[in-house]
Amino acid sequence: MRYEKSCGAVIFRRDEGWNVLLIRHARGHHISFPKGHVEQGETESQTAEREIREETGLSVRVDRRFRAENRYNIRPDTQKLVVIFAAITDQAEITPQPEEIAEAFWLPVEEANARLTYERDRKIMRDAYAHILKYHAE
Repeated sequence: MRYEKSCGAVIFRRDEGWNVLLIRHARGHHISFPKGHVEQGETESQTAEREIREETGLSVRVDRRFRAENRYNIRPDTQKLVVIFAAITDQAEITPQPEEIAEAFWLPVEEANARLTYERDRKIMRDAYAHILKYHAE
């Protein structure tokens, strides 16, 4: 069995209410969160910050107190672990990386829940949102 590991984040931005960034991946076309493979010597949160910057142009503050895992097989012989943090940004303008991202957009949290492709991502987003409300409600 081969193993792959990616890290990313549910990214929140506050306007009148909380918005979340969703992306439609260029490959697979599913709607999820920005993430990418860990590079040698990186921590999980460093990977998340780098991948988010590369894929969206956003600088984020990763909150390492929230960490969720999603494991699944991407091929019969390959298991993938995706680590997702909660993150916050003040930036609204997204610069999608065309090789990776077909579309990137901000949505109110309630609307984002309906747009996510996978139920596991919906649960992670709901849990990350509860964390944001608890620790970043100021």
